[in-house]
Amino acid sequence: MTRFPPLDGLLAGRLEAALRKPAAQQPVWPDPRRARDAVAALSRAEPIVAPDETARLARQLAAVARGEAFLLQGGDCAETFADSTEAHQRANLRTLAHMAAVLVHRAGLPVVKIARMAGQYAKPRSQAVDAGGLPVYRGDMVNSVESTPAARAPDPDRMLRAHAGAAGTMGLVREFRRGGPAGSEIYVSHEALLLDYERSQLWVDTSGPEPRLSSGLGHFLWIGERTRQLDGAHLAFAELLSNPIGIKIGPATTPEQAVEYVRRLDPHGEPGRVTLVSRMGHARVRDVLPPIVEKVTASGCQVIWQCDPMHGNTYMSANGYKTRHLRQIVDEMTGFFEVHRRLGTHPGGIHVEVTGDDVTECLGGAPAVAEKDLPVRYETACDPRLNAQQAVGLAFLVAEMVGASRT
Repeated sequence: MTRFPPLDGLLAGRLEAALRKPAAQQPVWPDPRRARDAVAALSRAEPIVAPDETARLARQLAAVARGEAFLLQGGDCAETFADSTEAHQRANLRTLAHMAAVLVHRAGLPVVKIARMAGQYAKPRSQAVDAGGLPVYRGDMVNSVESTPAARAPDPDRMLRAHAGAAGTMGLVREFRRGGPAGSEIYVSHEALLLDYERSQLWVDTSGPEPRLSSGLGHFLWIGERTRQLDGAHLAFAELLSNPIGIKIGPATTPEQAVEYVRRLDPHGEPGRVTLVSRMGHARVRDVLPPIVEKVTASGCQVIWQCDPMHGNTYMSANGYKTRHLRQIVDEMTGFFEVHRRLGTHPGGIHVEVTGDDVTECLGGAPAVAEKDLPVRYETACDPRLNAQQAVGLAFLVAEMVGASRT
């Protein structure tokens, strides 16, 4: 069995200092001792990803940052224990691969594929309690979606179950990759949200300009809009990692903040080390994004510019479903590409919530999903996803945008 050796020296001290900083969106474990035992058990488990895989992804992302490739990232909003079935995961992988094939053939660029899989079991939430007064559901890694006090109590043993599920998923990803054509590697990613989980599997990586920590839990990790505080634990933790890092930037992000994120996460100027994931909303992307791109570009850093056109365009339908309209999703992406074309920078990728299942969660597409259709197959555990037909249709539109940006 692989064991993650105890950290000592400077890196151990920096890790503990990082984790003592204010940490948003963390559960309060009813029994801290059980939480410590769970973290210790995780440290004795096999890693989800291998260091050579992560290093290979880093090299491919450097090509994206240089404008030589395109990044496609997608998958479930939140993985669940119930839906971690082979059929569901294969459908998601096929959809991601189909989208990538469209982009390769129609846009003429290599595509780096990263799935929201093998660890996306925790979710940030805007409120601490739900409409019924219960603790809010924070993803299957923390508690259950079932609306009872017992089910909503944070349970640290769920981290162990999530890790086991992620390991099984990664095995399926590797099998899917082996069955595909050459160069069909798919990497895995999740939001580095639950710090007790994230701290559990760390290696010392001495391959770079200075010793850093490498996570065995995912190839690519990102920091969300709700946990990107400059004085917070999540950013301080990410600074210590050698894994490629994404950071979601919403409409309240200032150009100065964006430059500071890059400065702290990429002090050695490694192309593709940082992915800035804009999630502005279709009505604001054309106004908010340009000064950020200009200031970061002027700093000399080669980041990946990625568009998340989903999270800024979520709203409540008239019949009470959290949804997104494909028209607004496309408009935000169009604005994203317009900004980069005008500034002469590379629109490096998209980050979308999609599933291979035939769900009715987002509006529009062909055949179109209407509001009356939302209850038919609304299955997400958190946010609405594009179904396979909507996702592939979106890929055709993105391929046109990528092609136009290169002329």
